[in-house]
Amino acid sequence: MRTRATPRSMEGMTLMEINAGDTAWVLASAALVFLMTPGLAFFYGGMVRVKSVLNMMMMSAITIAVVTILWVVVGFSLTFTGDTGHVIGDFSAAGLKGLIAPDAVSGTIPTLAFVAFQLMFAIITPALISGAIADRATFRGWIAFVVGWTCLVYFPVAHSVWFLDDGNGGWIGDKLKAIDFAGGTAVHVNAGAAALALALVLGRRVGWRKDPMRPHSLPLVILGAGLLWFGWFGFNAGSALSAGTTAAVTFVNTQVATAAAVIGWLIVERIRHGKATTLGMASGAVAGLVAITPSCGAVTPVGAIILGVLAGAICAFAVSLKYKLGFDDSLDVVGVHLVGGLFGSLAIGFLGTAAAPSAVNGLFYGGGASQLGKQALANLAVGVYSFTVAFILGKVIDKTIGFRLPEDDEVTGVDQVEHAETAYDFLAAGSGLRGHSTVVRTAEPGEVEETESTEKEGAKV
Repeated sequence: MRTRATPRSMEGMTLMEINAGDTAWVLASAALVFLMTPGLAFFYGGMVRVKSVLNMMMMSAITIAVVTILWVVVGFSLTFTGDTGHVIGDFSAAGLKGLIAPDAVSGTIPTLAFVAFQLMFAIITPALISGAIADRATFRGWIAFVVGWTCLVYFPVAHSVWFLDDGNGGWIGDKLKAIDFAGGTAVHVNAGAAALALALVLGRRVGWRKDPMRPHSLPLVILGAGLLWFGWFGFNAGSALSAGTTAAVTFVNTQVATAAAVIGWLIVERIRHGKATTLGMASGAVAGLVAITPSCGAVTPVGAIILGVLAGAICAFAVSLKYKLGFDDSLDVVGVHLVGGLFGSLAIGFLGTAAAPSAVNGLFYGGGASQLGKQALANLAVGVYSFTVAFILGKVIDKTIGFRLPEDDEVTGVDQVEHAETAYDFLAAGSGLRGHSTVVRTAEPGEVEETESTEKEGAKV
């Protein structure tokens, strides 16, 4: 995503002609990236216990609503308009002022197409964090966190990484020249560090490491992983912002690395546990997608295979660290997104080649360790900043409006407590079984309604 994003008409530059093919590709990619958030909802929703699935999906859904409004009102302007200290923009395009005009163009596409595309990145980034605090967060606390973290962390980090202005833009992408083609630093390391902070703030779930907390629906996990994989082509290839060679290279690298990561993860599972699991396959795919995100424009397809296999194996080991270190990252956000994003970014310093669109040679291609140092500094800065702000913000929310559910409510189930709903009507399902009947006695005023279940002779319920 190394492109000048500021509307050219706002800076008095020569107006470029809008390219219909580029515009269509960016708008289609925006739709693909949007689909990733519902995909994430299914992925996370299938991984939690049955009493938490609706809340898990709602945390992604409400992020869509909240971040969309924030992006239009101030987010795009603070991220991609002007520059203050190389870390944040200004309010000159607040409310998308002036961006609906025919001459508001970014490169070869209407600026509003770029606005829509970048909005989808802003949405999914905080949504990723939710997996670390599954089963135990209040819904109001989550909404407050999304608002605060998006404004205080995502907007300045995205500006620092992606706002390029000939040396006068963001300090990471424009001054340091660290490469993050589609979000390894700005999205995954950023979200993963915040996820670690919130896992520490909210503490461990009741019964963690004692009670079984298995995924309640692996088919939902596979569905979510499939939607994420599909949408990720828009995430990476769409970041070329044009329908050309760069989009094609990043598309192929995304597919290749993801497939390789599945194999890498399953090999580790086979060695450690003797079985290759469905959850491992889905998790390996996501790990590969995360790792190739920053480097998809910097490596060859063969480099993508190497990167993918290593990412799958490394993330498979990383997810077990929470048990050794004692933090409850419910759905392995830290092990997959923080570790995977960091590995994929650092890999540019080794596997990057000038023959790829990003045009930077890494250590293995005679480029020395310079680029590796830049990648490391960028990710360290983003990780520390995101962790610190998320930790403080989480603590403030918990002490004021409440972030951690009371223990009794957590045991009852966050779906019932926070949303007064359950994902599955087991009573209705049970009443349809052969030989089983349910009798509901109408309660008198002031009495509790009674339900009696009976089995017919010979029926097995």
